[in-house]
Amino acid sequence: MPGGSERALAQAALLALDWGTSSLRAYVLDCAGQVLAWRQEPWGLMQVGEVSGKQGVAGYEALFERIIGDWPGLAADIPVITCGMVGSAQGWQEVPYLPVPSAAADLARQLAPIRHGNGRTIWAVPGWREAGLLPNVMRGEETQILGALLQWHALQGDAESGLPQVGPDAADVLLCLPGSHSKWARMQGDRIRHFDTFMTGEAFSAFSRHTILARTMTVGAAADAAAFERGLHTALAEDGKGVLANVFSCRTLGLSGELDAAQQADYLSGLLIGEEIASMRASFDCGIALVGDAALCRRYATAIRFAGVSHDVPILSGATERGLWRIAVEAGLIPETRSSTGIAPVASIT
Repeated sequence: MPGGSERALAQAALLALDWGTSSLRAYVLDCAGQVLAWRQEPWGLMQVGEVSGKQGVAGYEALFERIIGDWPGLAADIPVITCGMVGSAQGWQEVPYLPVPSAAADLARQLAPIRHGNGRTIWAVPGWREAGLLPNVMRGEETQILGALLQWHALQGDAESGLPQVGPDAADVLLCLPGSHSKWARMQGDRIRHFDTFMTGEAFSAFSRHTILARTMTVGAAADAAAFERGLHTALAEDGKGVLANVFSCRTLGLSGELDAAQQADYLSGLLIGEEIASMRASFDCGIALVGDAALCRRYATAIRFAGVSHDVPILSGATERGLWRIAVEAGLIPETRSSTGIAPVASIT
């Protein structure tokens, strides 16, 4: 599928780009949202100048030409949509944030045009920003959230492939997107009401590589479920001392021989994910779904269960490409062809 056959590409209706800090993923989609071909390259914002040999806008234009070069059969006028950090101040062109609360459909109404030097227009999805004591921003995750919403409502038996309408009785769902900067978005229908960000993944990397904990810890060893669950129990304890005290126990449990070097990383992971879950536990009064990498999502599913949630917490994949397709449909960039299930059959590439 990465290359895509000439016959398949004849059905291409949309080129969708997920362009982030560390990588660029490109998808060729048909009108129903089916992935016809895809490609991933380590051409994120941090690598644009080095890879392209050019700076600024010229670098992005050059890499765009390279990414579509594998698909010479694509129509020259195929619509192009992108999301992610490519729309940040450090990206190809800065795209304004939309305020939260906001409707997911507003993303389609506020697409920003990026004009390529060859005359082509690339439509960029805006991010979301929430003001307050702890201001929050996201770029790229808003598209994942939209794609995940479609999957969530399909799982609930919703027959429509379009965005759910908001009503006074619309049920909330809490979407969790684990990662370097995990996001938790509270949705009602197609509206985002609130979201929180936790630097859990980045904190794990910093603690395990750049503190005294790294001296006795083996990162990358085979997963140890018992050590991870021990970390969860500690973080979720009602009489806990807090994350900074908990983290130091990685060292002391190692010194006492209660955790060996290969177990400490999973214990630390349990402590940090458990701290995140403890902070969100008061919001677990509605449906919950996890979005993203399956292995990481399974850790979060375990942590949510340890926090007392007994109902099913599905793991949703393919959300970004599904979200880009839906935004393109809502914006009128492509016509919609509904599948028999009423939702785009986006293929998993994991």
